[in-house]
Amino acid sequence: MIKLLNIEKYYKNKFVKTFILRDINLEIEQGEFISIMGPSGAGKSTLLYILGLLDTPSGGEYYFEDNPVHKFSEKQLSDFHKTKIGFVFQQYHLIDELTVYENLETPLLYQKVKGSERKGRVAEILDRFNIVAKKDLFPNQLSGGQQQLVAVARAIITQPKLILADEPTGNLHSSQGKEIMELMKKLNDEGTTIVQVTHSEANAEYGNRIIQLADGWIEK
Repeated sequence: MIKLLNIEKYYKNKFVKTFILRDINLEIEQGEFISIMGPSGAGKSTLLYILGLLDTPSGGEYYFEDNPVHKFSEKQLSDFHKTKIGFVFQQYHLIDELTVYENLETPLLYQKVKGSERKGRVAEILDRFNIVAKKDLFPNQLSGGQQQLVAVARAIITQPKLILADEPTGNLHSSQGKEIMELMKKLNDEGTTIVQVTHSEANAEYGNRIIQLADGWIEK
């Protein structure tokens, strides 16, 4: 599904290159659940953002379902991101001025999904996540766990091929965190490919493969 070949990420300051990622070679199969681990500054989030098309590598090749992503234009990257990838952040990234319903509807508006189908998909996901009663509330009226639940629901409403999660339980109590991880596992069991960045050994064990990063390298 995904193939990274010799991916590098660095920042250049006059004659000095500061490397964030070095020589990353990685293959991710459809239906995998991968956990990326490593100390702070290892390049975990940068790798996730490159996978999610929110950042571009300085060198190397990225193939998604055999599409050469590294050759895409800005518009192609944007369209691909909107249709293929769902993102779950530690900070939730819900839109404060929008209700739960409107937050869920927004990605479908970007995809130009017709009104009747939008309503149906939002209703279905509200029901699936047991948050129908919260649909008219704003994010600041929800607990952290409820906000993250909405964030996961928003990530999957577009039916993406890949979900990327950056420390998805980092701001949650242990019981709320467990609920989110069980939900991610269920999504994976249903066929969604998931890649998460985590510091938690317990969360990492939900995946079927753990990748260790250190100083921008994948540890062999």
